[in-house]
Amino acid sequence: MARTRIDIKKQLTTGFIANTYISDAYGLVEGQTFEQQFSLVSFENVLFDVIAYAIYLLELLFGQHKKEISDQIYKQKSGRLQWYRTKALEFQYGHDLVTDQDYYDNTGIPTELVEASKIIKQSAVTDSDEAGRIIVKIAGEDNGKLAPISNEQQSSVVAYFKDIKWAGTNINVINNLPDRLLLDIVIYRNALVLDSQGNSIKNGGKPVEAALLEYMKELPFDGELILTHLIDKLQAVEGVVNVHLVSASSSWIDPTIADYGTPTGISVKRVPESGYYEIVNFDNITYVV
Repeated sequence: MARTRIDIKKQLTTGFIANTYISDAYGLVEGQTFEQQFSLVSFENVLFDVIAYAIYLLELLFGQHKKEISDQIYKQKSGRLQWYRTKALEFQYGHDLVTDQDYYDNTGIPTELVEASKIIKQSAVTDSDEAGRIIVKIAGEDNGKLAPISNEQQSSVVAYFKDIKWAGTNINVINNLPDRLLLDIVIYRNALVLDSQGNSIKNGGKPVEAALLEYMKELPFDGELILTHLIDKLQAVEGVVNVHLVSASSSWIDPTIADYGTPTGISVKRVPESGYYEIVNFDNITYVV
């Protein structure tokens, strides 16, 4: 655990007043602390504050550096789930791997072309219930929104993982349309701030709908949708007095029918099968006083 600035200063000042030469020069009283013998505005106190703060910042920087290095080492350990996720994000569409390796040689290729070839924008990797199989969820981007990559691109991704995966490991790549999220919500509004349609009287627009979309963006890829957190987000909207979540349900692509299945209710929380959600519409949000 990192030391606090107060801890650092305490260690410095304790050593300072314990020094015999310092004690004699200042006429310090044995048994009294530094704070008891030096005022807050004294040169000595200000000096130790500055030194302690500088050491504190330096230790924070070293701590952050150590964490970043540890994270990089962890991600580079082949075969771990995090390694597969890193490799998914490093995939370059239209580029070939270095022979018998799991990386690309981008020598001489402009940076913007390299970045443009990285079509996977989000990924999550989990173990399957079946031994020796892992699930790689991926998503590309279309007009700033998460979306599936094309079938041709997915075929290339599958071939890529076949080349780099560890022997004996089977990989399922999930590249689906977003799970559909259906919400039925009653918003108790402050009639001085929101009108009966949910518009902000002062600023225009529909802040409740904006908050819902913002919550979807804040949700980590393959992260749990937690209904209480969603309610908290809406409760913080100006003009919202209370929130009643009547129901929440979701549906996802059923591979057996190649289409969305029947929506099922969400009682507390749910991880999206595709890795991300899309709110179908806001038709079932009503505003009451």
